[in-house]
This record gives sequence, C-alpha cells and structure tokens, in this order.
Amino acid sequence: MSNRTAGLAAHLVGSIEWHAALAHILKSFDCVTGTIHRTDSSTGLLMLIAHHGIPPQVMPMLLPKIDNIPFGKGIAGCAAQRKEAVQLCNLQEDLGGVAKPDARKTNVQGALAVPIVGADGKVIGVLGIGKMQPYEFNDSEVADLNSVATLLAPKL
Repeated sequence: MSNRTAGLAAHLVGSIEWHAALAHILKSFDCVTGTIHRTDSSTGLLMLIAHHGIPPQVMPMLLPKIDNIPFGKGIAGCAAQRKEAVQLCNLQEDLGGVAKPDARKTNVQGALAVPIVGADGKVIGVLGIGKMQPYEFNDSEVADLNSVATLLAPKL
C-alpha cells in the first residue's frame, strides 16, 4: 500500500462521510480540489456525492453543471466513458475539448479523473482531483489514484 492510500480505509467504515474521505485523498495527493461522483442506475448519469475546494464564487454557477454529468462529457464523463484515467496538464489551456468552458472558472489547472469500477466491471462512479497550477500526474500517481478508486468501489 502506498503512502497515498495509507489511512484511507479508516474513512471507509460505518456510515461514510464522503467529504472527509475526499479531503483525505486530496491531502495525500497534494491537491486542493476534487469530486466524487456515483453513477445513478436509473438515469445513467454521474451524480455528485462529494466536492471539496471548489471556489465559493463559482459554486452557484458550477454546481448545476457538475451535479449530474453524462458519460462522455467533461473530464469525469470522459473517464467514465473510456473506463480509464483522463488527465489535463492545464485545464485552462485544454484545446482538445475535454474540459467544459465553465470548468475553467474554477481556476484548476492540473486535473486527473479515474473511473470507479464495480465488481461487475461497470463504472459506478468517478474520482477527480486537481491542482491550481499546471501539473502532469506521473504514472505512479495515476496508479495510486486508481488504487484509491478500487478502495472506494465496494463502499459506493
């Protein structure tokens, strides 16, 4: 178990406080912002269950857009659709169209989202983290965030 996943299990017992678990994850990756989405089985949309570090001035505008995300839309939706990690070194300069225009208002730059996959192989959620400066997550960090997603899966 890596240092990034150490201690997370303590947050995943009993009645899970997703905000506290997310804060722990962010701290271990030296990130300031993040989200956890759960796939709604009736709508097929990614529903927001926890967020941390989204600037308060953009929350009223951003929340309706990140509360229910279709697979294939934005960073989280792309990670869900592709069933693999999606990252942007600088969300502010994304020219590939993955980042939605309103996401830029958060001022997040380095972003990484990984799917949370259930025992049946279906995407049951997405975990996303971000930094406020341009940043390319290395292979070890991507692997560690995937390990965190694996720990979250049975609890989601």
